[in-house]
Amino acid sequence: MARDFAKEDNNKALVQASFDRWKNGTGGPFELLAPDVEWTIVGSSPLAKTYRSKKDFIDEVIDPFNARMSTPLVPNIRGVYADGDMVIILFDAEATVRDGKPYRNTYTWYFQMTDAKVVKTIAFFDNRHFDEFWNRVSPKP
Repeated sequence: MARDFAKEDNNKALVQASFDRWKNGTGGPFELLAPDVEWTIVGSSPLAKTYRSKKDFIDEVIDPFNARMSTPLVPNIRGVYADGDMVIILFDAEATVRDGKPYRNTYTWYFQMTDAKVVKTIAFFDNRHFDEFWNRVSPKP
């Protein structure tokens, strides 16, 4: 099957725009998630597993993550790449944690896309650094 460069470019542009909104505080990539997305966090973190819906992922990871922050996480993209239905995003992100310390991490997310929605994600980041912050700071009630 021939590559569909127009679809690759469109998916890449959708993801780039979502990260731009995230950086500007007006939205973000989680808006692209299909309701039944499979989001897999790779590694040894207690949060490393496959989440089987957008709701589960947001409820178990994103909301508790944000509740530990005093400033929003801000991404800085190093690169966005598209190949077939996959968009790969390499980015650094940082925020200030509720205890006043910085949180910084480097992420690579692999978004498998169908009909302009993310249907499957594989996420890589420094689990040790993440776990240290996660265990150090309780979420804001």
